[in-house]
Amino acid sequence: MTKEKKQEFTLRITQANKTQLIVILYEMTLTFLEDASLAFDTGDKQEYKKNVRKAKDCLDELIASLDLNYEIALSLHSLYYFYKRQLSSAAIQEKKELLKPVEDMLKELKQSYEKVASQDTSAPLMENAQVVYAGLTYGKGSLNVDLADQSTNRGFRI
Repeated sequence: MTKEKKQEFTLRITQANKTQLIVILYEMTLTFLEDASLAFDTGDKQEYKKNVRKAKDCLDELIASLDLNYEIALSLHSLYYFYKRQLSSAAIQEKKELLKPVEDMLKELKQSYEKVASQDTSAPLMENAQVVYAGLTYGKGSLNVDLADQSTNRGFRI
């Protein structure tokens, strides 16, 4: 994952509510799977396995986010564990083609969560997060980022 992509995910996480966080986790998982596929194509087996492991870590976070009091959560729990087993097999056997079915299924689930997230109007989970406004200004191709509310009242004081 590129540094810019990490920064993008970090910014989105600070502004996200619960449902949006799940969508972000799906996107992160898919990004790691894409990176694993690219690493496999270039012959970098170590990078391939590292990205598969990170995708599995994202699945662990998705598992931890489930509220098992609901029947759908139990179904998702089983699915996530199935995906983890598939990714483990892909890493051990070093077979890129085992990533594709997991990636396809995760894309479908992500689309479902995106629909739910569009209806979720709850507030962001993180309080006192810095507000960032970005836009193209001062000519074609230059990006200016404005960090609003740079007060000292963000986070903890020691």
